[in-house]
Amino acid sequence: MKLTHRPAVLALALALPLGLAACGSSDDTSSDTAASSSTSESMSPSASASESPSDAMMDKPFGAACSQVPATGAGSFDGMMTAPVATAASANPLLSTLVTAVKSAGLVDTLNNAPEITVFAPTNDAFAAVPKATMDSAMADPKGLLTKVLTNHVVEGKIAPDKLAGEHKTLGGGTITVAGSGENFTVGEAKVICGNVQTANATVYIIDGVLLPAS
Repeated sequence: MKLTHRPAVLALALALPLGLAACGSSDDTSSDTAASSSTSESMSPSASASESPSDAMMDKPFGAACSQVPATGAGSFDGMMTAPVATAASANPLLSTLVTAVKSAGLVDTLNNAPEITVFAPTNDAFAAVPKATMDSAMADPKGLLTKVLTNHVVEGKIAPDKLAGEHKTLGGGTITVAGSGENFTVGEAKVICGNVQTANATVYIIDGVLLPAS
């Protein structure tokens, strides 16, 4: 009887640690897989984490004067995005003088119907700084001098901030030079004080000076 059962006992004794080893190996593999997955997830940056500051900047307006733009309504950044550029500017309190000049020159439809443009938009204070004699001459000649001045602020195509620096041909036939990078740009002698403002058909850079064409 002892001889008959000894092989079975030995077999069971050998099988038991092998079985336990196999179970342990499976558990270890699962743990390793879970750990690997966790490490992979922690190493994979989310979309927001991988977005660089420059990318984030290019998606929204920037500049000190942006705080003067209304937070809500048609003149806000969200409101301006839904309207063509001349209509959008008419709702922005910083640009009322520009809008008056655009209406006087009969350029509302021209700007609103342009497929894609970039507008360098002088503020009310920028127009106020222009010598009175110059402004009077421009306003007295809406289809000539005034139109030339205003179209000297418009460039074909929607120009993103990272493509802004350089020379740009204007719709008025002149050339303007933009210098700078990041959130600091100058257009001639004017500074961009609120840039990358989007409208339905234009990218707007609000500036603190009027770009007078060369005489």
